[in-house]
Amino acid sequence: MLEDRDFFVIEDAAGLILNEVFPTPQPLYLEIGSGKGEFISRYPQLYPKYNFIGLEMSEKRIRNCLKKLVPELNPNVRLFRKYVDADILQYFAPHSVAGVFIQHPDPWPKRRHHRRRLIQAIFLESLAKLLSPGGTVQIATDHAEYAAWIVDIFAQSPHFSSLQESPIQMQPNLDNHVSTWFEDAQRKIGYEPHFMLYKSIFQETK
Repeated sequence: MLEDRDFFVIEDAAGLILNEVFPTPQPLYLEIGSGKGEFISRYPQLYPKYNFIGLEMSEKRIRNCLKKLVPELNPNVRLFRKYVDADILQYFAPHSVAGVFIQHPDPWPKRRHHRRRLIQAIFLESLAKLLSPGGTVQIATDHAEYAAWIVDIFAQSPHFSSLQESPIQMQPNLDNHVSTWFEDAQRKIGYEPHFMLYKSIFQETK
């Protein structure tokens, strides 16, 4: 409910390390792009011994997430309104995040807009510094060309390896898959999601 905003939303992160916002220290997972809130409201309920932060740049989407969150059911969830790029590292302690979920990032399909895509080499450098050794990155997209782009960018990084026999899988790759509103809507018009899963290979990064 919207009246629970004070509980869930991190309004000002200036000088704050977001790992510290939870009263109970637990392994931390991030969802980048929480959309209408299906994943960030349901998945953490299955894993109460983990903490989760949903990062979403849109105030409207923050409000949509709040409609699905209840402090009693989601004590291990917080939301942070933030445009995510390579600067994400400044908000977290180095090598402190156990995993990252990226659900259907904007594919920016026109070639002249590819530079706006989230998955870039510089972003993976930040993820490598953010994730704990063996930390995971799970990505879903229904855009086939963007999926191929993502696989290529990860293949060029020395900091990650795929956890799948084939880098792109057409079936959900989480034990407890949460289908988002966007995923369901795209399936209905014939766009099937592509799932990728990577593991962080710990190296000293400058």
